[in-house]
Amino acid sequence: MNLTPKQIVAYLDDYIIGQNDAKKTIAIALRNRYRRLQLSDELQEEIMPKNILMIGSTGVGKTEIARRMAKMMSLPFVKVEASKYTEVGFVGRDVESMIRDLVHASFSLVTKEYEDNIKDNIDHEINKIIIEKLIPALPSGASEATKESFIKAYNKMEEKLLSGALDDKIIEIEFDKRTHVEVIDTGFPIDMSSMQEGINKLLGGMNKDKIKKEVSIKDARNLLRSSASDKLLDQDAIKVEALKRAKNGGIIFLDEIDKIASSKSSQNQDPSKEGVQRDLLPIVEGSDVQTKYGTISTDHILFIAAGAFHVSKPSDLLPELQGRFPLRVELESLNEEALYKILTNTKNSLLRQYQALLSVEDLKIEFSDEAIRAFASFSLRANEKTEDIGARRLHTVIEKVLEDISFDADEHAGETITITKELVEEKLGEIVENEDMSRYIL
Repeated sequence: MNLTPKQIVAYLDDYIIGQNDAKKTIAIALRNRYRRLQLSDELQEEIMPKNILMIGSTGVGKTEIARRMAKMMSLPFVKVEASKYTEVGFVGRDVESMIRDLVHASFSLVTKEYEDNIKDNIDHEINKIIIEKLIPALPSGASEATKESFIKAYNKMEEKLLSGALDDKIIEIEFDKRTHVEVIDTGFPIDMSSMQEGINKLLGGMNKDKIKKEVSIKDARNLLRSSASDKLLDQDAIKVEALKRAKNGGIIFLDEIDKIASSKSSQNQDPSKEGVQRDLLPIVEGSDVQTKYGTISTDHILFIAAGAFHVSKPSDLLPELQGRFPLRVELESLNEEALYKILTNTKNSLLRQYQALLSVEDLKIEFSDEAIRAFASFSLRANEKTEDIGARRLHTVIEKVLEDISFDADEHAGETITITKELVEEKLGEIVENEDMSRYIL
């Protein structure tokens, strides 16, 4: 987490074009989380995260900014849609389930880190299990000569195993059936979380029998990894660290928050929307939530809410909820130059993705600069004529242009095809100019 705001913004610049205000606000919020952890325990408890409300049309980078920053800093992160929650008493997911989702994501993140730290030990355990299947164990009371012969055979077999020479050899392995059965539906209400744990234990107890399976040694490595990890990992330490990581570094991206705002001018008021907002209040402000890994306080979880607010306005949210999101950033709509830069200046851009996909068919695709600018131009015009879906429009127009080439790729193996401005205009010109066609095709 020890990255300066400038370093965070520089990283985000590789993936998101523009939106400098949003990047700056996010970078400062992340840095403040690191700064807080360097203070005394007493001060840490006093300093609360400054939750962020991002306002902007779909496809301008709201979700991408939050997702990239969480990935960059290896923080527990979940993206949820506010519109899928219902207030207490209605059928559906309760708002506390987002906290359980976050803790589960944190547990998975920490488990992977622990596995990476003992990867060699896990591999050694797997190799040991496989070799024991290939070489019968020594009987008790074996002579010294027999033991020496066994050690030589063991070392030779281990050498062949590590070289990959035995990957295709079929062996019979066995593993616990219970390791493959678990209820992880985090949508359980708080008072049923203990029942969820009980169900997992019951299922585990019912499936203690070993599963025997004949597989190649290459496949056996993957099947045995889970049981080898469970044997070597300290699950209690992982749970403690996962809760700590979720509490102090967790980020919840609450998308479509405008969908639960009740517009004052609307004739059809939905009372359940206000109910969801009221249920969100204690979660965002700070409360204790019971999860299968233990109780977690939400005081220091960072909430980033986002919405287009086309129909409603941020002021239509409950005043108390507005106060929980003191930082507001408005993301700009994408112009033609921004769409062009998204295709040319970002890592793993759409164009590079299509080039990589078609290279599998031994087909090389090149894009002229005029063609790329035409993609940006047609995307902008389609956004203006129909719904503005931002950068997502690029997916549609590029797919439309490359549709026939992709379909017939096997007939062009070994060739190089250049996508020109003329081809883009031929494929998209009539569609974009016709508003009805744009609405249904693009």
